[in-house]
Amino acid sequence: MTKIILTHEVSGLGVPGDIVDVKPGYARNYLVPRKLATPWTKGAEKQIATLRRATKAREMANVEDALAVADQLRNTAVPVRVRAGAGGRLFGTVTTADIAAAVKQATGFDLDKRKIDLSERIKTIGDYTVQARLHESVTTPLNLKVEAA
Repeated sequence: MTKIILTHEVSGLGVPGDIVDVKPGYARNYLVPRKLATPWTKGAEKQIATLRRATKAREMANVEDALAVADQLRNTAVPVRVRAGAGGRLFGTVTTADIAAAVKQATGFDLDKRKIDLSERIKTIGDYTVQARLHESVTTPLNLKVEAA
């Protein structure tokens, strides 16, 4: 097992600043090249601890903002316009990047595509609900209206 420090949130593994043990190949071939993690050292651990304290102080103030945005998103049906063929089948699928761009256009809120949980693939026109993590403790449903462009 290899010890690494996460620099971004990785689903099923942890949040930025977490020190986790993973298999060497997973760290070497996936996490480190994509800049999702860095190798663990004592100096890096001290630096991450300082960053974690600063982040924690910022997050305390942002919980109220996240709750306000969650209320706004919960009450809005976000239109997602994509290319579709006959019968309502899409050319490809709706991605988290498509959803983030549609949320930005509809509400003006800049949502990180990595914070959207797309549990099922969206391949047809219709109404869908996905989950968005706005804060560590704030998750809200996002109502999508997938339409043909």
